[in-house]
This record gives sequence, C-alpha cells and structure tokens, in this order.
Amino acid sequence: MCLTSKETIPADTITLRDANDTDMESITAIYAHHVLTGTASFEEIPPTVDEITDRFHAIRAKEMPYLVAIRDGKVVGYCYASTYRPRTAYRHTIENSVYVAPDAVGQGIGSLLMGELIARCEAGPWRQMIAAIGDSANHASIALHRKHGFELTGTFHNVGFKFGRWLDSVLMQRSLGSNKPTMSGPTDK
Repeated sequence: MCLTSKETIPADTITLRDANDTDMESITAIYAHHVLTGTASFEEIPPTVDEITDRFHAIRAKEMPYLVAIRDGKVVGYCYASTYRPRTAYRHTIENSVYVAPDAVGQGIGSLLMGELIARCEAGPWRQMIAAIGDSANHASIALHRKHGFELTGTFHNVGFKFGRWLDSVLMQRSLGSNKPTMSGPTDK
C-alpha cells in the first residue's frame, strides 16, 4: 500500500463493512492502479474482475475477513486476510493486504481498514499476522504496519523485478494473541 501525506479524513465519514460481489469491480480498479503504478504488488498485469472475484470467494470460503471502506457510496479501499502458506502447519498464521483508491491515499483509510482487519482476526482462531510488503522503499506501508504493532522480521533483497529495477520484500509480523486454542490439524489429534 502506498500513502502520501494528505489531510486525514474524519473516521465517521467512512463506513467499513464486509465486501460482497458488487464490490469486485471497484476492488479490481483499485488494485489495477497499484499493479500498474506501484511496487506494493509484484503482479505486473492487473487481474480481471473474474480473477479478483475468484480470489475473493477463495478467501471467504476459508471464513477469513475481506472488508471494504465506503465513502459517499463508493469503495475507497479494501483489505483482507489470506492463508500465509498452504501447508497445514501454517494454519494459525495469516497474511494481510490493504489497498486504498488513488484519490483517497494518505487520508487514514488504510489505518481504519488495518485496525478493523486486526480486530476481526484477533477474534478468530489465528495467532500471527504476516505482512509481505513490496519494495523496501514503501515507507508508508512499513509505517502503517508499525503503527498497528507489526515488527520488522526481515527483508528478502532483490527478489522481485518490476519497472526495470530489483525490489525487496519486507517481512513484518504481529501477534494476534498467544493463549488461543489451536485449530485441530493432522498432528493435533
């Protein structure tokens, strides 16, 4: 996610709610902007509405949160938690994603989304949240994650190549609570 230093909007002008199928065109447009103009995502070709919708359904099928921020009836940002890795031993760990519409960047929407996403995930069965931030120069996203309790755990150097340059992937992590019961898995029986 990329932020600039614009004026923060009052939180009461934004509504956060669960995303639904009618939001997919707006979400696709927001994500396409970031794919085409930024390095937060290492995708180089924006996915279609159908692909974004399929991804949305896959996340919701696992009962993970997927939220949108609405201002004046328009989607101005979205976030979700997804599976960190597919192997069962990672079932207690999730990865976050937050994107804001280009005309709403730097207004505090990302922070509102992140706060609600964390609250929803803390209420769920997960113990750790991972952020894989594209580009070590993405200072705004790193600062947003720090603000919400994430700690820097490492950097993969020069692992992506986009816009004619090598990009790092910054890894950050946040606990979601350590006294939760574990979800059963193959070795927990």
